[in-house]
Amino acid sequence: MTISKKIEHIIAGSSFIRKMFEEGAELKAKYGAENVYDFSLGNPNVPPPDEFNQALIDTVTSCGLGDHCYMPNAGYPMVCGSVAQYLSEEQQAPVTDKEILMTCGASGALNIALKAILDPGDEVLTPVPCFVEYKFYADNHGGVLKTVPTKPDFHLDMDAIDSGITEKTKAILINSPNNPTGQVYPQASLLALGELLEKKSKAFEKTIYLISDEPYRKIVYDDLSVPSIFGAYKESIIGTSYSKDISIPGERIGFVAVNPAATYKEKLLGAMTVANRILGFVNAPALMQRVVACIQGMSVDVSEYKRKRDMLCEGLGSFGYDFITPPGTFYLFPRSPIADDVEFANALKEERILVVPGSGFDGPGHFRIAFCVGDDTIKNAMQGFKKAIDRYK
Repeated sequence: MTISKKIEHIIAGSSFIRKMFEEGAELKAKYGAENVYDFSLGNPNVPPPDEFNQALIDTVTSCGLGDHCYMPNAGYPMVCGSVAQYLSEEQQAPVTDKEILMTCGASGALNIALKAILDPGDEVLTPVPCFVEYKFYADNHGGVLKTVPTKPDFHLDMDAIDSGITEKTKAILINSPNNPTGQVYPQASLLALGELLEKKSKAFEKTIYLISDEPYRKIVYDDLSVPSIFGAYKESIIGTSYSKDISIPGERIGFVAVNPAATYKEKLLGAMTVANRILGFVNAPALMQRVVACIQGMSVDVSEYKRKRDMLCEGLGSFGYDFITPPGTFYLFPRSPIADDVEFANALKEERILVVPGSGFDGPGHFRIAFCVGDDTIKNAMQGFKKAIDRYK
C-alpha cells in the first residue's frame, strides 16, 4: 500500500469523470480538437474586462521589493478594505475590512470556514444537485456532508431542509447561482431559510451557520439580481472568488466574509485566519490581491454567456430536451431522456460531445453542459445532440 485508503477511495469514486477526460483527449487527438465538442469543464472563455488587464499592468510596473514579502494572513488591510466597501453595498450591510479575509479562491474560502467551525462528526447540509467537491471539503475537516433534495425546478425545498437538520448540523452550505443547475434562489427563499435556521439554532441550543458559495454571483441574466445573504440571516458567511466574474480561475484569488452581525464574529475571524495559515494557503497571492482591489464590481461581458445560453437552449429545446433555462451561471442541466445519465453521456460521446453526467453532482437522471465555449462548438454540436436524443425516442 503506497497511498492512503481514503485517497484510493476518492480516486475510485471519481474514476468515470477522469476516464471521460482521458477519452476526450483521445478523441481530440483522433479527430482534431475542432471536431470534438467539449462541454465538460466550467472554464470561462469570455475574456477578462479591459480594466483587469490595465490593473495588472499598473500593479506589476509599480511593484517594489516590499510588495513581494510576507503579509498578514488575512490579506493586505487596504485590499480587505476595498472588498468591504463594495460588499457593503452589495449585501446592504456595514461590512468593514475586519470582516474580510483574502483567500486562494472560493475553495480556499470554504475550506477555512469549515475548518473554523467543524468538530469531528459535525454535519454540513447542502441541497442537491451540488458541486462535487463539497463532500471532500467537509471531510477534510472531520465533517460529514449530508444532502437534501431540491424541488423539481431546483429551488430550495424548505420541508426537506427542515427534516434534514439534526443536532449534529453545524452549517447549511448553499450555492446560488448554482453549479450545476444554474438556478438562483430568490429573496423569499433565503428569508425563509434564515427563519428556519434561527428556529433550529434555538431548538438545539447551538449556532447553525449559513455558508454561501457565490463565485457565479455576477453571472446572471434577464435583469436578475442575487439577493443578500447577510440580509437573510445574521449567522452567515460568504465564500467567493473572482474566477468567474472576471475570467481568472487560474489566479486562485477570492475572499471569505463574515456577517458583521454574527454573534461570534471575532472568534470566527480569528479561527479562519489561523486556518488560512495552517492549511497551507498561508495567504492569498500578493499580486492578485492588489489587482482585484482596483476593480471591485467589474465583470466580464455577461451578455456573451447569455447569447450562448439562448443559442444552446433554442437548439436543444427544438430537439425535445427537457430543461429549465438557467437564470445564472454558464451551465445547462437537462434531464436525460433515459434514466441512466451515464449511458446517455456515453451516447453523446459517440457523437464526439463531452458532457458530465448528473450523478457526479448528486443529480442523477440529468447531465451538465458547460456552455462557456466558442460559438462554433455549440453550433457544430447540434446535429450530434439531435442524433443522440432521437436514438431514445
